Amino acid sequence: MLNAQDGPVAQYFQSIRAALGGLEIYLRNPDIVLPGSGAAGALLLPYVERLRNSFACWENRIGFTEQFRISRAESGFPVFQNVLELENDRTNAEKRLSEIPEAGALRAEMVDFILRQKAFPEALQSRMAERLYLEQIGRGAIFSPYVLPETVRVTVNETSRRPYYVVSWAVFDGTNTLPMIYIAGIEDSSANVAKLLVGEDGKLNPDVDIPLPVGGLLNPELAAQFDDFAGKNGAYSLTPATIATNMDKDFPTLHPKLLRRIVLGPFYSAGITENNARINEILSRVRKPENAWLLTWTMQEIFSKAERPAQRGFFSSTPATQEFHIETGDLEAARMGVSTYEKHALVPHDAYQALYASGEANAIFGNYKVHVISGNNVVSEV
Repeated sequence: MLNAQDGPVAQYFQSIRAALGGLEIYLRNPDIVLPGSGAAGALLLPYVERLRNSFACWENRIGFTEQFRISRAESGFPVFQNVLELENDRTNAEKRLSEIPEAGALRAEMVDFILRQKAFPEALQSRMAERLYLEQIGRGAIFSPYVLPETVRVTVNETSRRPYYVVSWAVFDGTNTLPMIYIAGIEDSSANVAKLLVGEDGKLNPDVDIPLPVGGLLNPELAAQFDDFAGKNGAYSLTPATIATNMDKDFPTLHPKLLRRIVLGPFYSAGITENNARINEILSRVRKPENAWLLTWTMQEIFSKAERPAQRGFFSSTPATQEFHIETGDLEAARMGVSTYEKHALVPHDAYQALYASGEANAIFGNYKVHVISGNNVVSEV
């Protein structure tokens, strides 16, 4: 539990702002591409921006609620109750704003109170903080418990002559307090979309205007069902292999060729998080508290290595099914239920120096790809 009066509160929000800002700098690099999905930044940056907006809202909310809970011993991110409260406040922000005086009127009242009472107007300050919080909610999209899918790219597999969608969505896992981003590459064999999207040459029909991104799955007949599926199959406890297999079974005409899950966290902040005693002890040596943090994330991927063709007979038929590759030669990949994975760590230059000076950088980072941020630059693979 963090209290508004505590110094670590400001440090925590300053650190997470810096971490997410550094992640944005890294993702803006045009050379970072997710094979089969396109530029990483175009897919992931909108969700990082949502997370930044959420933290801006939470920081304002502390001004009138006084307490803020984070998962200090595990992910380092806010507990799920904060995410739920933010989503609930978003739905009734307009009504609550109408009940609070305008910012100018509140400032005038605060000045008048100070002059007359010779004291600090704590109640008025709380009202001002609430107004700023509610206004912040309306400025941009937040990272909700479940961010609905949207189709961000459409092509055609010229071999199968099926439309191929890149679809993204996000989930904040409440049990593990982890924000997660999902990206799926899906072929669609539905007759209705093939007729509309695939030209006679087997390529995407140039006469069809698709204003990307499109809210939901591009196929309107399956969009609502897909939204429901993604929401019910978003938990961190489900492996990517399980999610992809469930999708393959639940949608006979959708053929998941690729599923990625980007798990943000854990986040480490000296003096605040307790998720790794050794890392936190080393970070505490960093001279500037605002640079005493470390953000990690993991990209998990499962892909289809082959497709069993559909079987049609007089009495029964079975749809085409995917054979997903799980890298059993890598124990960690097998445990995750993935074909491949990457672990990343983003760290300020000062903190990296402290970790390196400790002589434990290799032990701490292990198989992580390390990205060091200095100013507005990120140097990778140091």
